[in-house]
Amino acid sequence: MYKLTTSMMCADNFNLKESISIIDEHTDIYHIDIMDGHFVPNLALSFDYIKQLKKHTTKPIDAHLMMTDPDKHIQQLIDYGVEYITLHPKTISGHEFRIINKIKSAGVKLGIAISPGTDLSVINIYKAYIDKLTIMTVEPGFAGQKMVKEALPKILEAKTLKDENNLNYLIEVDGSTNYNTFEEYAKRGTDVFVLGTGLFNYPDLDKSYKDIKVFLNNIFKNINE
Repeated sequence: MYKLTTSMMCADNFNLKESISIIDEHTDIYHIDIMDGHFVPNLALSFDYIKQLKKHTTKPIDAHLMMTDPDKHIQQLIDYGVEYITLHPKTISGHEFRIINKIKSAGVKLGIAISPGTDLSVINIYKAYIDKLTIMTVEPGFAGQKMVKEALPKILEAKTLKDENNLNYLIEVDGSTNYNTFEEYAKRGTDVFVLGTGLFNYPDLDKSYKDIKVFLNNIFKNINE
């Protein structure tokens, strides 16, 4: 049906110990944003964060690398046991197949993230290798941004590309994922919803997850009828 992935850069790190058991009960995937201050003008979570998180969960971890040179960190992430490594096309340009082979040969799933200003055609040469295609509806680097409406057509474009070429990737949407956008994303073909401020802005985390699931269940019920 659909999956929920939780953006841990939006979590309340001062209460993380209390939150982690609730998050682990509800999330399908942990979304870990790692930024270098160069590819995006910000810093976020670290590789050590993933190492520590692995001690407290058996759920899949997706390392979303927003950095200029992700290649030098891929083996470290493989060693830490992440299930997904998600990369931006421009950061692997010219080395695509070597990097993809490194990830896939280790049994790790390949994610590719498309920023709002990036054309989906950049993945054509290696589209068959992608396990999860992330359509970003905000500019990478900062939480809490408003949705870039111009990115919406790319969700349906990714769905069409998948269906017409018999591809197997999950379509994930990252950015401004909340009650105002859930239906817009779902009806265009989204499989995975990245929950950030739209989840953590509510005081009762358990109730927030449950309410989102009820809301999405009704949306998908209507879509499938």
